[in-house]
Amino acid sequence: MSLDLTRVAAQVAEMVTRLKTGLAERQARLDYALDTLHCQADDLERLKRKIIASRTTWLVAGLVEGLNQHYPALPLPADYMVMATDGSHIDVDRHRSARCYLINIGRVVLHYGSEPEAILESVPHLYAEEKDLVIAPSEGKGREQPIEGALLGARRSVEECRHLAEMAAELPPGRAALALLDGLLILWGLEAYPEFVSEMLLDSGLLTHFDRMRELSRDRKLALASYISRPRATDVVNALRVAICPHEPVDCDRFCAAGEKRACDAVAGLQDRELFTSLLAPGERSALFISQSSVVKKRYREHTVYFFYLRGDDEIARVEIPQWVAANKDLVGLTHNLVLDQCQRGQGYPVALSEAHEQAVVTTADRENFWQLVEANLVEEHLPTPTSGKSWSKRTRWV
Repeated sequence: MSLDLTRVAAQVAEMVTRLKTGLAERQARLDYALDTLHCQADDLERLKRKIIASRTTWLVAGLVEGLNQHYPALPLPADYMVMATDGSHIDVDRHRSARCYLINIGRVVLHYGSEPEAILESVPHLYAEEKDLVIAPSEGKGREQPIEGALLGARRSVEECRHLAEMAAELPPGRAALALLDGLLILWGLEAYPEFVSEMLLDSGLLTHFDRMRELSRDRKLALASYISRPRATDVVNALRVAICPHEPVDCDRFCAAGEKRACDAVAGLQDRELFTSLLAPGERSALFISQSSVVKKRYREHTVYFFYLRGDDEIARVEIPQWVAANKDLVGLTHNLVLDQCQRGQGYPVALSEAHEQAVVTTADRENFWQLVEANLVEEHLPTPTSGKSWSKRTRWV
């Protein structure tokens, strides 16, 4: 049976009424946040020290060059390239006849200028060997972690970055280029797993590809960045919460009892993009900020993640860059200019990422055809093709 929308309609109407009622209160919070931001910009060093000494229960942006700075885009290079990757996957399915998964990487290289060219391709890879299906501790201490679900998503992110580094290695000397990923540079959630998982996916995985691109950038103008559309981050708003807090040092566990009204609640619930919608003109970027994520501090070494907000025609986006890009003013400017140009060419979203997604996407029909191919090959080789009753029931309509 499909969703009965008539039963949901009244609930939707109630939700819209609540949202409309809260608009005035939200605008008041935003106005207060903006006033606080401009005031704190005049004494940035004091706020930096307060943030460093703070102990909060939420993620606070590290400050670099200010709070309310904004920078216009500069002219584009005469010739430049944008490379992008995106991925999709078919997860392990315990109800199917074979234990395996597939990662499909979309790869795009766009040349602009005197010799325009577009290279688009997809690279699928099937993983079915035991070494590919689990992450095992190197010294045999600890339980193997199956690569499926969230861990498969992280593995796919590593593969996206590996392909991007391979493409960057083919970059012609002297050509300005941007290597672009979709989503976050930070592999969130790994702290929930044993240490050896982070060692494989980060130390021996993602960060090795960051290392390679950093080395490539030494003799060519190459920047690495990721693009987050409609971000929900609150790092900068949380810096304002630290500024508002009357306690020094700020210590949420010590001074703020659960359920107690706090001074910083005056800006709670706002998102960074709401601030920068008011601060930035179309085409401008914000100041740089530093992610103070615990996984970044512990694992990312010289690839500490910086970010800025960029206003396109229709939205505020978050752009993340590693430290070696953030430390180079020319590469920061190149990232700003090329990401903005890509958004303008792609109707609000980077065209290279959009094309990479189209190359990578795996449809529902693709998934079913994949499993049919697997099972057909098993039958041809006279191997068993056991499936669960649940899987058979879903594929067979009996009412």
